[in-house]
Amino acid sequence: MDFPLITAHTGCMGTPDNSAESARAGIECGADIVEDDIRATRDGILVLSHDDEVMLADGTTGSISGMTLEELNARMARPLQPLEPVLRYILDAGKTMNLDVKSDDAVRPLSMLIEKLGAAERVFLTGCEYPRALAVSECHPRLRKLLNVDVRAFLADPYPEAVRTLCRQALDAGCLGLNLPWQIVQPSLVAAARNAGLDVYVWTVNEEAQMTAFAEMGVRSITTRRVDVLARLKRNWSMEEMHEEA
Repeated sequence: MDFPLITAHTGCMGTPDNSAESARAGIECGADIVEDDIRATRDGILVLSHDDEVMLADGTTGSISGMTLEELNARMARPLQPLEPVLRYILDAGKTMNLDVKSDDAVRPLSMLIEKLGAAERVFLTGCEYPRALAVSECHPRLRKLLNVDVRAFLADPYPEAVRTLCRQALDAGCLGLNLPWQIVQPSLVAAARNAGLDVYVWTVNEEAQMTAFAEMGVRSITTRRVDVLARLKRNWSMEEMHEEA
């Protein structure tokens, strides 16, 4: 069994969230994938940010979607990080980027940027719950994506039924897999997804014992802030497999 892909959570290794520093730290520690949260400014510039509302230097708040990048950076104590140079760095390093889309208005400029860089096979979208995943599939069919799964999906129905529904939705929307918080992932879900031809990506796992459990479960990727720990487990896993083969 292959070890899961290592996804560096935005803000990994003690670096600021949604920063070029985090991308560098993740890659230097052995990440296969780098995750960042993506929003679009009023003038359509893609930036790394989880929230639309940001704190300005004068103590007031501003809106990423309501201001241009120039306006925001002139009034923020810490300028926003544009996506394009970070994405280029990740691609040049031979890695993949997980673009966690936080707003619908970011999808079209993302599609244009990915096409410009010829990066359709090196990036994928998360942040796509079923309605957004369907919309992306219809308008931008070349964008690879995962179906984002909310814990609430498991509140109304029994676990097996919820899993079947999620797999059906992912296939309907042309998703390559499921993106789930680790707390709701069980072996039966991983097996059902695999049977449907879907990969399982789990987030955000920072404890070593849990990393090992999900690796043994057969998930496709583990997102973590502790990339160095997961990379060490991967090296040990590979060494054990070599000894078994010998």
